[in-house]
Amino acid sequence: MSWRSLLIFGVRLSCAALVLSVLLVANSCLPQAPTTAGGRNLTVYGFSVMKESLEKAIFPAFAAKWKQEHGEDVKFTSSFAGSETVTNQIIQGVEADVAILSIERDVDRLKPGGFVTSDWRQLPAQGIVNKTPFVILVRRGNPKGIHDFPDLAKPGVRVIHPDPVSSGGAQWSILAIYGSELIKSEKETGKRDEARALNTLRAIWRNVIATPGSAREARTQFETGYSDALITYELEAILMKQARADVEIVVPQATIFSEHPTAIIDRNITNEERPLVNAFLQYLWTDEAQRAFVQYHFRSVTNEELNKENKEFAEIKMPFYVKDLGGWSKAYPEIIERIWRDQVQKSK
Repeated sequence: MSWRSLLIFGVRLSCAALVLSVLLVANSCLPQAPTTAGGRNLTVYGFSVMKESLEKAIFPAFAAKWKQEHGEDVKFTSSFAGSETVTNQIIQGVEADVAILSIERDVDRLKPGGFVTSDWRQLPAQGIVNKTPFVILVRRGNPKGIHDFPDLAKPGVRVIHPDPVSSGGAQWSILAIYGSELIKSEKETGKRDEARALNTLRAIWRNVIATPGSAREARTQFETGYSDALITYELEAILMKQARADVEIVVPQATIFSEHPTAIIDRNITNEERPLVNAFLQYLWTDEAQRAFVQYHFRSVTNEELNKENKEFAEIKMPFYVKDLGGWSKAYPEIIERIWRDQVQKSK
């Protein structure tokens, strides 16, 4: 081989090595699910507050059921973060089998790339696995006199609110505040007062002093004694009370029930894996699993009798759902984007 051929061969080999190293570095930047030696493995990515109910109750119970029926061990790999963050991780390439998310818009974001191709609405309860209302956490004794969402706009009240850019819980909270004023004004006058709702949301947002990335991060920050109030899932509030935190729960007069969808990440599932994944999803709507959710302070979506078993659940005087705001296809662009992002956030 001539010296010229050797030189060309060397350049090509160097380029190939460079491309390979770039690909390896890029792949290492993506969250990676660990592999499990022996048995079967299911990888579940969930929004932050699903952690306790899944890891302490749902996963072990399903694994025991599968072992009894099929003689196989099932182990779980799980990861939890803000719903928007989890969705972005899946889009980036993590090998999730199942996603349990805070908002259905995040499931819809997984469709264009082919991550979710099956119709998740064909699952039981139209794909909604559990629900919970939004409440306000305050310090013991309620020193700021907070009794409803508008009280969070009082001078001197410091509010922690997760970031709607990364957190599905934060988006539910925005809908809770804004929608609450719509529902109350409609009951009082027969007409929804959008100006009243906007002014209330804007006034509360001026008092927001921190925007953590997820509902769980917001709770952690509140637990340190930072701020006067936190808008959060009812289950997070109950967990804090059970941990003997120095807090009280304030139930707004009108508040939203968040509803949490689940979906198979079809792009990552082989034909061999699908029966196990399908069985796990169907299990989530059994009375056994729904009772476990209730035990961990989510409300059942299939059996209201189970909800009576949790004495910590508050009575909501004027409950509403995202469907009462036109569904996510309307609520997100009109309330989260046009009102919160373009008017409230920019005016702070």
